[in-house]
Amino acid sequence: MTPRPSPAPWIIEPQTRTDFVRYQGASGDMNPIHHDQTYAEAAGYPSPFSVGMLQAGLLGTYATDWLGADGVRSFRTRFREQVWPGDVLTCTGRVLREYEQDGVALIDVELDCTRQTGGIAATAWATFVAPEGDS
Repeated sequence: MTPRPSPAPWIIEPQTRTDFVRYQGASGDMNPIHHDQTYAEAAGYPSPFSVGMLQAGLLGTYATDWLGADGVRSFRTRFREQVWPGDVLTCTGRVLREYEQDGVALIDVELDCTRQTGGIAATAWATFVAPEGDS
């Protein structure tokens, strides 16, 4: 079996507080630490920071653009670093293994959402059914 190539990195332009608030509105997580400067500073942070699920959503989009939304069988995420206004994010992925289980071709992948600093904001692991026609 020929190893499946990794997709090209996806670079997401600088994150803004507006991006954070838009995600908060969509998710229903309106914790003020993600949009209110005074609240964030009172909690010891220099500014509001992103809801971690925003990065998980970006990784999910990256993975499903690569392997297809219909093939998702599992997806889990670990949040590692906060994302701040001005951060440029890059999503990357790689195949961990390709195998067959109960007659179904499966692919396990690992995905990273990395800040421009080199720090990893979030890592995800997912299992997909192999897209038809792939070998």
